Amino acid sequence: MNRYLIHIPLGALFATALTAAAMPAAAAEGTATPVELNPVTVTGTAAPSLTVPGTDDARRLIERTPGGVELVPDTAWKDTASGTLKDILDFTPGVFVQPKWGEDSRLSIRGSGLSRNFHMRGIQLYQDGVPVNSADGSTDFQELDPTAFRYTEVYKGANALRYGANSLGGAINFVTPTGYDADLAQGRLDLGSFGFRRGQVSSGGNNGVVDAFATASWLRQDGYRDHSGGHSIRTSGNVGWRINPSLETRFYMGYADIQQDIPGSVTKTAALTDPKTAASANLTRDYQRNIESWRVANKTTLQLDTATLELGGYAVNKHLIHPIFQYLDYTYHDFGAYGRIVDEREIAGHGNRLTAGLTISGGWVDNTQSTNNAGNKGGLLSASSDRSVNYAAYVENAYDLRPGLALIGGLQFLHATRKRNDRFDNATDTSGENDYTFVNPKVGLLWQAAPDWQVFGNLSQSGEAPTFGELNFTNAALSDTEAQTATTLEIGTRGKVRDMSWELAVYRAHLRKEFQYFDLGGGNYSVTNADKTIHQGIEAGIGWAFARNLLESGDKGDSLSLDAAYTYSDFKFDDDASWGDNDLPGAPKHFIRAALTYHHPLGFHAGPNIEWVPQAYFVDNANSVATKSYVLFGFRAGYEVSKDVSMFVDLRNLANTKYIASSSVAATATDSSALFEPGTGRSVFVGLRAAW
Repeated sequence: MNRYLIHIPLGALFATALTAAAMPAAAAEGTATPVELNPVTVTGTAAPSLTVPGTDDARRLIERTPGGVELVPDTAWKDTASGTLKDILDFTPGVFVQPKWGEDSRLSIRGSGLSRNFHMRGIQLYQDGVPVNSADGSTDFQELDPTAFRYTEVYKGANALRYGANSLGGAINFVTPTGYDADLAQGRLDLGSFGFRRGQVSSGGNNGVVDAFATASWLRQDGYRDHSGGHSIRTSGNVGWRINPSLETRFYMGYADIQQDIPGSVTKTAALTDPKTAASANLTRDYQRNIESWRVANKTTLQLDTATLELGGYAVNKHLIHPIFQYLDYTYHDFGAYGRIVDEREIAGHGNRLTAGLTISGGWVDNTQSTNNAGNKGGLLSASSDRSVNYAAYVENAYDLRPGLALIGGLQFLHATRKRNDRFDNATDTSGENDYTFVNPKVGLLWQAAPDWQVFGNLSQSGEAPTFGELNFTNAALSDTEAQTATTLEIGTRGKVRDMSWELAVYRAHLRKEFQYFDLGGGNYSVTNADKTIHQGIEAGIGWAFARNLLESGDKGDSLSLDAAYTYSDFKFDDDASWGDNDLPGAPKHFIRAALTYHHPLGFHAGPNIEWVPQAYFVDNANSVATKSYVLFGFRAGYEVSKDVSMFVDLRNLANTKYIASSSVAATATDSSALFEPGTGRSVFVGLRAAW
């Protein structure tokens, strides 16, 4: 199988739960009877946790979704520098991660949030099922630690029904190990270009009834560009208690402290000729993004004769110190609870899987904006308390029309409230409140054409409420920002034949009222709703061991393998009054990632890789200014000294190509517009891991 793409979707949803005290005594171990479309042979040992599936079990569950979903195991990024989300998701078709500086990136799935230049929106992010997003949908994902995760689940678009996701892009869930599948002790040390240093340690274990896992990492880097250095400390852990063979509860904790300088966007010429340069305003005002966050959560799972019940809750506190055009001081308080039930039984002689769930989430942000005096807080300019509440309910049913063919239907309800209370005593009242309600249906088919081959299709609707970044209650136009909606048709296939695995999905989404966010400079911005837009594309991936026994023969001979991911993105206005059928700015039409790797049975692997954007993409609605096409060459090698000790070298941008890695967008632009983020030059990273 392709070591990067462990394949797309099958709605394994969960559902409403009951309080543990109200639950009847559990039935015998191994109660829920899975309804398989067809048996699939899986290797590996699943973690015996009830609350957290092992990698193989999680893959079986996710592949019950008739649409774009993937599971990426930690083996895809462990032998890399793994400094950003790009290292985790780079070989996931349809997901586009554009690095900016430090650990910051622009993250988009199927064109979600393309116009948003800060505080990502359009995708729901989770760690162990606990939202990383704030209650209004915006997020800073620097709190996520790539070294901490066992696997990552990617749900594209409306395939994120199980998370109640109200976004075009869908959801991503980053899952940490438990004490059942973690090493007793493990350590990692990474060093690299531009002052990159990182250390990480973890430990886990269990006694059969109680298990625990904890991890901590420290990172410091000077950065490729001027004023782009940063450092961070991140810790997370969980403790599980198997109350009886059918009931388990698990507690989570996480802490992060991130300090990051911001070099800012520059002109196209500066990005391509002097890429290390920082924007002058970012230097004089000492732009930074500093985050300290705490999160706690609980997940409880009960297995009954034909059903699995799951109940969870969480609380998050985050403090953001963000000197930019003004000195932003935000304190976030987020909370939520959910329940899910999955019932599997036969109906009229056919397998049936019913999933239902309810999620309640909310929170408030106490924020102040003050004068930025060279990175220090000056006089108060504004203050408010922003409150968000979200209610999501969903139901999905998968019915086997015949062995190997399932009809899947679902319905999601979402109600969201955004309320601002002005706390600043001046003549202008910025208070206001908006409500948004969605009812989103979905229908799909999943055909198990062969034990290792699936074909799927679905038609779905989705909706996305604005964040406070799209609302300004002092401006009538901004306060009336409408929710965006989408209707998406998707077909695809995934599978494996001998030494080749593949995935292919084709989709077309018709959007109404897509958010258009434009930075006007100096901290000013405008937000509008486009009338109609179209997002369509192709997502393809392949893993192919096309040559074996080259130098070493036998069952454990050497091999040569190809891993590749291709994303075609065609995002455009649809007969817009201002922009006609112009391309939507911010994403390339073609994105190609490929790696050729030689594997030796003694534990050595090595090979080149490329990242290729063959066509420049526009950065403005007028389609007057574009980035520049590029190709980057890299090389990776690793060696497993023993079962418990390994090392790697990761060489990037070997040709030292000057390129534009990311861009902001505007309504109209020129080459002198400061919209461009230069890519990192030639770099090398080395790492050592040990476990015992």
